[in-house]
Amino acid sequence: MTTFYCDECKINKTHPSDSCTTGYGVRDDGSKICFDCCGIRDKQIMIKAGNSKTLPLYLVVKEAQWWVTNWPNTLSFQVHHLRKGKHNIAGTRYDVWFQGPDNKTWHGTQYGDWTQIVHCKRIKK
Repeated sequence: MTTFYCDECKINKTHPSDSCTTGYGVRDDGSKICFDCCGIRDKQIMIKAGNSKTLPLYLVVKEAQWWVTNWPNTLSFQVHHLRKGKHNIAGTRYDVWFQGPDNKTWHGTQYGDWTQIVHCKRIKK
């Protein structure tokens, strides 16, 4: 087990040393944030910047259902509608709609089949 200090929740955390991840994210200043705090922070960013900024999340399949998640999968939303279409450069385009952290409808777009990044924004209705 490896130990690190989360600069967000101010708790020493442990993480399996044989895991394929570190158990934390790193801010620009080098401070570490545990995955749970990453989820809380991503939720706050989504609520604050919802219509004004496109936010990168990930489109994944879990147990035969489509989900939009943050990078460490500590914040996730089930997709309630997915549409697959064509794109002139990427070849494929996926549009998804889901209920976000503010209980409003969000839309996301993923370009191509070689990525999971979905660009998400709250619908202005």
